Amino acid sequence: MMLQELSQQLGLGSLLAEINSRTGGYDLVDHWQQGEFHHDVVLRVPEGAALPGPVLVVATNCNGGVKEIICFASVPARGALWHHRCPDNQEFSGELPPVLGSVRTIHWFDPCELLGPDARSEYREDARERQPGGGWKLKTEGGTGSACGHDPARGQDRGRERGPDRSSDRSKPLFAP
Repeated sequence: MMLQELSQQLGLGSLLAEINSRTGGYDLVDHWQQGEFHHDVVLRVPEGAALPGPVLVVATNCNGGVKEIICFASVPARGALWHHRCPDNQEFSGELPPVLGSVRTIHWFDPCELLGPDARSEYREDARERQPGGGWKLKTEGGTGSACGHDPARGQDRGRERGPDRSSDRSKPLFAP
């Protein structure tokens, strides 16, 4: 099964390259971050790909290490996905579409551990706030900007150089071979 083969790619970059190669491309549907250390990347692959369904949710750690790949026929609601993962967390709810296939990698661990009030954090206490459902995020009101060095309130980057602007080069799709 292709899903099992895809799970051999333990980094998000290599996984996306493999999906691109095997399916002919993908659309980035959404990206959800829950706490500091969990990301869900929602992808849509072309119909007819040798997968159980056209929607993949790729769960990664904060370093892009692939933890889990879940396959659906339609995009799940974020709250429903987390309710499925952590059914005892009353802050998450919703009906999850049927899981058509899933696989976990060696990076997997119970994501509910990241949501408790004593969850590990690399943010200073005065710079963080609890995210709905649990986990920590940077404060939004009077906060310190994002973790990647861009301060949207000031419209500036703090000590980061930007690469060349390629936004006008639309000659190739972003995620196609």
